[in-house]
Amino acid sequence: MAISEYRTGSATISTTEYSLVNASTTLASDTTDGVFQIYIAIDGLTGDDLYEFDVKEKIRTSDIQQSVFVGTINAGNSFMTLPTMIFLHGWDVTVTKLAGTDRTVRWSIRQVA
Repeated sequence: MAISEYRTGSATISTTEYSLVNASTTLASDTTDGVFQIYIAIDGLTGDDLYEFDVKEKIRTSDIQQSVFVGTINAGNSFMTLPTMIFLHGWDVTVTKLAGTDRTVRWSIRQVA
């Protein structure tokens, strides 16, 4: 099976939840099926900076999106590779600044299958 870069980009993130799938503050409900892995990097983080990432998915097509994996990024771990996940019914990956300075976030969403 081919591996491809499904989405990639960068943006300055503030306190508004930002969709990496849509590359905007408009949240996504992407129905592309597959096995995905997400890479996130935030350069220049200081001790006061804290960002949250949230992976959302629907359990069934008719359900609402719910958080399936939530974590934080700070100066101690400014590069994150999330676990490989299977997406199917309507998913998104978002980043939000919780504290500190607005920073540029870079990401790559890679599709395995």
